[in-house]
Amino acid sequence: MELNIGDIVKTKKKHPCGSDEWQILRVGADIRIKCAGCGHMVMLPRAKFEKSIKSIKDRD
Repeated sequence: MELNIGDIVKTKKKHPCGSDEWQILRVGADIRIKCAGCGHMVMLPRAKFEKSIKSIKDRD
């Protein structure tokens, strides 16, 4: 799966703040993402993150 820094990703489940959009900050074996709603940052293993993706919107 093609993931780039700055892409906005929509996930299957919502974050507790209510947002389901995340911005990708770091790409590698682990993915660092930031919630578009509250700014909370999370680092996840790539395999787990790819399973949770609903759609990808490229950066502007």
